[in-house]
Amino acid sequence: MAALTSVTPRTLGQPVLILFALAGALAAQDRNPLANDPDAVKAGESEFRINCSFCHGMRARGGGRGPDLTRTQKKHGNSDADLFRTIHDGVPGTDMPAQMGSIGVEMKDHEIWQVVAYLRSVQVPTQPPAGDAGRGKALFSGSAKCSSCHMLQGKGGRTGPDLTSVAGSRSLQSIIESVRDPSRDIVSGYQTVAVTTADGQEIRGFIMNEDTFSLQMMDTSERIRLFEKDKLRSVRKSPTSLMPPYTQAALSDKDLDDILAYLFSASK
Repeated sequence: MAALTSVTPRTLGQPVLILFALAGALAAQDRNPLANDPDAVKAGESEFRINCSFCHGMRARGGGRGPDLTRTQKKHGNSDADLFRTIHDGVPGTDMPAQMGSIGVEMKDHEIWQVVAYLRSVQVPTQPPAGDAGRGKALFSGSAKCSSCHMLQGKGGRTGPDLTSVAGSRSLQSIIESVRDPSRDIVSGYQTVAVTTADGQEIRGFIMNEDTFSLQMMDTSERIRLFEKDKLRSVRKSPTSLMPPYTQAALSDKDLDDILAYLFSASK
């Protein structure tokens, strides 16, 4: 019987040991070892767009499924180690998977740190609005007509995103941009579509589900409709949001500040 031989570090080879040591160091850091590295930020932006933007938006400002990551205060921790852990381990009970990008490829530790470096580069301080929340509540349900399309705490319309937690998941500037120019970055899950039926009727709304043969949509009257594509005259997707742009002529800065103050107070 051959004698057992012990495996020494020399057996593995120095290059392999260096790689193991580097990987372990990257994973164990409390602070990002790639912080303030322009190359890491650039690589992190690319990694983010490939793996994270489907839920968090192309500019990390939030989407239909994921929160705005440009905010200083983050729900699951603000430190570099917290961000690494959230990406690496995921968040149980949510759509946030463990260490897995939207394309189904596992992210390596150094790639996660690159994403953290990118997120730090786009981070902006969270500033609470200075408006009148009481007046904003009246505007939201009244003349501004926000509640006709948006749900808040279980009340309101359904043709726009639910705003119950928007103040906790998106930055103030991001919300303002969505009000002033809603077509600039349409929230995931609210792709505008117009279909023309066999009898010539045009129906507008947003896509809820779609496959090769069928399309399910909610129309502007909040009716859920299911169509077989081969029985439609046309299906036209649009980059223009169903929500009209609220210019200052339509909604003054003061009115918008009050509405934002109401949204932030309602999310506490």
